[in-house]
Amino acid sequence: MITKEMIIGDIIRQHPATIDVFARYGLECYECQIAELETLQHGAAFHKVAIEQLLQELNTAATA
Repeated sequence: MITKEMIIGDIIRQHPATIDVFARYGLECYECQIAELETLQHGAAFHKVAIEQLLQELNTAATA
């Protein structure tokens, strides 16, 4: 299960299907070096993305 405390780079490596979700939200995290240090919660807040909806979609993609 993906949580808001997880590092974005770890999420992408463990669940490559989440790249499409990140892209839909305008979070081009797979191209960003900060993804190796930034938590999902921080990244979502910085880009003004609703964390709960993002989490739901990421977890759906990760388990599909």
